Amino acid sequence: KVAKLSKSTYYHIIKKLDQPDPDRKWKRRINFIYHKHLGRLGYRRITDVLQAKGHDVNKKKVLRIMRELGLKCIVRMKKYKSYKGKVGKVAPNILNRHFRADKPNQKWVTDITEFKLFGQKLYLSPILDLFNGEIITY
Repeated sequence: KVAKLSKSTYYHIIKKLDQPDPDRKWKRRINFIYHKHLGRLGYRRITDVLQAKGHDVNKKKVLRIMRELGLKCIVRMKKYKSYKGKVGKVAPNILNRHFRADKPNQKWVTDITEFKLFGQKLYLSPILDLFNGEIITY
């Protein structure tokens, strides 16, 4: 079965093809704002910029035009926050902020550092001798 197109619909589509794009000025403006801000603005903030400049435009129209142009906002990675509040046991404060040692192997300290490399989490935990600042192991 072949779907038939009415005569009036056919001529309506043909007439629309001959006319210039009604959104061409919006496409230029949105493209300019997007590239001026290095792709960091999404459709909501681009709408805010356009409205601040006195243009009356809806965010849905901006979203539709951005999709047509293939413009997507670059989502920045959230900063890693390791603090989770009071979880677990707090170790007793044996050193009491006296970070000097009189002889080797008297005071050792450690800490854990997390690195995010290539989408993978890596942890480093060096053990430091407070006598001379030498790393004993990691």
